[in-house]
Amino acid sequence: MKVVLCNCSPGEARGLARKLVEEGVAACVNILPGVTSTYTWEGVLTEDAETTLLIKVAAERVPALRERIRALHSYDLPEFVVLDVDVDASDPDYVRWVRGA
Repeated sequence: MKVVLCNCSPGEARGLARKLVEEGVAACVNILPGVTSTYTWEGVLTEDAETTLLIKVAAERVPALRERIRALHSYDLPEFVVLDVDVDASDPDYVRWVRGA
């Protein structure tokens, strides 16, 4: 099981989350609104309002999830950061659910 972080524009968060779950590439997506991101893009210091997607996914589905986010996301280079989950310390029933979703 993995957790993936992906920021997107507030207007696309709900649709992107629903599509990822409907297509079965993610078990669950939490939508965390109200994020302000500061970064440099193409030489310009930028500050944008964004929404963070916190995506729970079976480890073997990470490549498919990455492909779908690249295909569906409006950004030229969407954030796709994969975090390891301590499955031994996590609730085993929840881990099984994520892996089976």
